[in-house]
Amino acid sequence: MQPVLERYRHAADAFERKIEAVRPDQWANRSPCADWTARDVVSHVVEMHGAMLRAVQRSPRPAADDDPLAAFRTARADVEAVLADPELAGVEVASPYAGQLPAERHIDQVMVDELVVHGWDLARATGQDGTMDPAAVDKIWLASMSLGEEVLRTPGVCGPEVAVPPDAPLQDRLLGLLGRDPRWAA
Repeated sequence: MQPVLERYRHAADAFERKIEAVRPDQWANRSPCADWTARDVVSHVVEMHGAMLRAVQRSPRPAADDDPLAAFRTARADVEAVLADPELAGVEVASPYAGQLPAERHIDQVMVDELVVHGWDLARATGQDGTMDPAAVDKIWLASMSLGEEVLRTPGVCGPEVAVPPDAPLQDRLLGLLGRDPRWAA
């Protein structure tokens, strides 16, 4: 299996399990993302999938807004189809931070990271385990460090950095770097 497709599926599986575990009364819970509920976190992830699809001239299928799990599964299937098709996966797309690159690399750099980080947001909003995959944490840490402060603090990307002790676990330091308080709880 292609490494990007494998990483995507691993992250998507974990995110989907978190959606499945949300009780109906938890969708309006506040999340660590300012002004977002648990439902908003999933909606954002679904919308980002749509952005990845539009970049390769594919229209996302309509999502069921009242069913976050169905919406995610639909978006996921569409992105997996792109990653499984070597022609579509190789289409050059514009990345705001990396210039032109193959769609599969863009999906790997954006969607895989989004699934992991927003998976933590959803877990925290709904009282689930927020432990992130250590390999993904390493990858996202390195990518985030290479972006630099100016890009990370662009409105809509990450909030202000949250101070975390330098000897804290890497997941906590990553969350702080991305503007999240690792101790946040609903």
